[in-house]
Parts: sequence; structure tokens; C-alpha cells
Amino acid sequence: MSTSIPVQQADAPGGDFEQRDGGQLAAFTRVPPQDLDAEQSVIGSLMLSGSPGSASYRFFAETLETGIVAEEYYRPAHTTIHRAICDLRAAGEPVDPVTVADKLTQRGELARVGGASYLHTCVHAVPTAANGPHYAEIVRAKAYRRAVIESAQRILEYAYSEAGDEDEVRDLVEQQLTGIIAGTPGLHEAPPKVGDLYLDFVADLEDIQDGKKVGLTYGFADLDMITSGMRPANVTVVAAQSGVGKSTFALNAAVAAAKTGAKVMFSSLEMSGTELMQKIAAAEGKIALHHLTQQGGLTAEGWETVRRLGPELFQTLPLRVYRPDGASLGDIASAARACARDGGLELLVVDYLQLVEVEQSRTITREQAVASVSRGLKNLSVQLSCHVIALSQLNDDGLMRESRAIKNDASIVIKVERPDADEPESPRAGEVDLVIEKNRFGPTARVTVAAQLHYSRFVDMAQT
Repeated sequence: MSTSIPVQQADAPGGDFEQRDGGQLAAFTRVPPQDLDAEQSVIGSLMLSGSPGSASYRFFAETLETGIVAEEYYRPAHTTIHRAICDLRAAGEPVDPVTVADKLTQRGELARVGGASYLHTCVHAVPTAANGPHYAEIVRAKAYRRAVIESAQRILEYAYSEAGDEDEVRDLVEQQLTGIIAGTPGLHEAPPKVGDLYLDFVADLEDIQDGKKVGLTYGFADLDMITSGMRPANVTVVAAQSGVGKSTFALNAAVAAAKTGAKVMFSSLEMSGTELMQKIAAAEGKIALHHLTQQGGLTAEGWETVRRLGPELFQTLPLRVYRPDGASLGDIASAARACARDGGLELLVVDYLQLVEVEQSRTITREQAVASVSRGLKNLSVQLSCHVIALSQLNDDGLMRESRAIKNDASIVIKVERPDADEPESPRAGEVDLVIEKNRFGPTARVTVAAQLHYSRFVDMAQT
């Protein structure tokens, strides 16, 4: 027999909780935030000003331009009436109590909302249609508060249930809070029709045909041309054997994107912030890396270059470096969401996949664990509308370790190969091949760049 323990929430904003048997939290005992007078006034204002050509028609548009949607009303009847109003507007018909009543009658919903008399009640509740946008903002504010309460309820119920591990609890909390900060969560509109997408499609097509990049630059001209750059909500996997230069490539790409103003986060599970700064300084200042890492290696000229890089590069570059205390996917996702809230995030680099940890049960294999990381990063790119560069180790046979899912989740797969890695006397010494093995936006290809590893950078062949 379970025992119910009352939860004291007398001072909590939004309402008290009751404890259910089994530890589940019940719904709020207080009435959720709402303003039925304001809801009536919005509906009435729309019907007063909804006839095209009337002097007050602009108030109709201004009210809808607040972003108010049917789901934001507390009273279901108001939701139903708002939808009828919007359907009349979409059809180019006038909006008034008579036309709205007719539309609701056709749908068999007029009696459910209180009849034609209730529509007139809403109209008479409005002092002036000019106040419609103000009433709409009140309704939206109340809806937002209800959404906050619902998010808090989900967090509390999940916490009390003791389901999942610490990372899963934190992930739920952050997703709910991110939704609250971004706007009213949980209110979904129907997906757009292709006709609604057509103008954006044509605009993108014009940019492509005019040679404009549609994504962030990788920093290499031929690679950008073949892939059209790094697009939001997509993943690039950069794979190489150890020591070939995948981290160098990724850091070069991160800096190149940040130089265009893109917000970038580089998460390294191998290198410290100091090591990453040394590599950036070497690449951007053309300072030999070993001069930065060895005692007495930096000349007076080198010191002057480092000082110049401060105001000219580092203090203006929108690049964040993150080395998590642990190595969990939850840690990386948490930091990425924090970046998205604090100014935005357009590119996330993770160095590298096989070092990222996920919660493993006794039955999960290493391949399944890496697949979970790959899928998690793909989902994160969609949630945050950013591009992800995920680095991956290759086996000696040239295959990606542990998981085919890595390639499946990626939009672009680039293999980094150095012909002189095993042949120092190779006639192609100093060259690096960026082998595009998968490209959802174009052909596969092989792009050759120059390796200047003493500067910790790759550059286009034309720059050598």
C-alpha cells in the first residue's frame, strides 16, 4: 500500500500541487492564468474590424500580427471562433458576426460556442477595435504563463518519477527551459504547404545560381563549391586516422566560419583551451607551433604578432571553446543550448565522436553507444538549427570505428588523407586530400589542399 505525502507549495506561483499515489504529482489546484474578458475582446475586435475596405480593417491585421493563434485561448469556444475567423480571412471573405455564425453553422459548431448571441456578446464587449492588439497581447501573456506551468509540471513529474538518469533529467529540464525562453512552448502550427514554401525556394535558387554560398564556409574554396557550405540542421563527419589532421581541419573550419560572423562552439575532448588557442595563433599568425609550445621559442617578432592577434582577431571572433569536465553527450548539448540562448549558435564542432560518452546499460554494445551519440548530435543540429562537424577516428583499414550509423546520420562525410603520412618521400609531400565520400547536396569528389602543419593549418593550393 502506497502512502501519499502532501507537497507544500502554498507560495508557489501558479498554484498548489496535490500528491498522487506512487509519487506522481497531480495537476495544479488553482485556476491557470487566463483572462476571459480579454479573450472576448480579441474575438469581438476581429469581428468589428474584419471587413476589407472598412476604416477599421487595419486593426484586424494589427491584431493578428501580434502572432496570436487559436491555441492560445483558454476557453475552447474562443479557440473554435478564432479558427472560423481565420478561415474566413484566408478565403478573402468579410469577417463579422453574421459570416462567422454562418461558418460555424456549416461546421456544426455554432451551438457549442454559445450560439449567435454569444458572438454579439463578444462584439459588445469591445470598447474600440483599435485596442484589439492590446487585448491579444494580454491573451498571449496568459497563454505563456500557462505554458510555463505546464513545463514546470512536466519537470516535476519526471523528477518525482525517478525515471531516467541524471543526464536525462538535465536534458529534459534544459529542453523545457529553452522552449520557455524561446517563446510559448507546445503550440504547434500545421506544417507549411509547398505553395507557401515556393517563394523561399525561388530565392534560395537564385542565390545558388548566382554563385552565392547558402551555408557557412569551410574555409576552402573548392570544398565550399562542391558542398555549398555548411547548412543549418545538418552534420558533417570528418574522419581520419590518428595524427593525419582531422582536428586541424575542423579548427581551421571553425575559425573560417567565425570570421564571417557565425557563432561557433568548438568542443574538444582531447585538447585544452590553451592548446586550441596555440593552434589558432599559429595558423592565423603564421607562427611555427613549436615556437609557441617550447620555452624561449618565441621571438620578439612572434610576440608582436601574438599581441596584434588580440584586438584584431581573438577579441572579435565569435568562437567559444568548451572542454567538458566529463565527456558526456549531455554536457556538450547543455553547453550548446547555453550558447544558443546567449547570442545564438550556428556551428558546433565535436572532437571527437568515439570519446563522447552516453549512459550504457549492460545490454548496449559499443557500436550502439556510438550510434546513440551520432543520432544525438544530429537531433541537436535540428533542435538548434545549427551545423555540426563531428570528428571520427578511422581504423587502420580506413573504416569508421564502431558504427555505420555515423555515416547514415551525416549529410556530408569527408575523409582526410595525407599521401605522405606513410611515405615521407612521396612526390605529393605536403598535400592533403579531402575525400568527399557522401554529399547530400552534390557530387562526391576529391579536393586537394596544402598541409602547413608547422602552422597547424591547411590552405587552398592557390595560397601556397
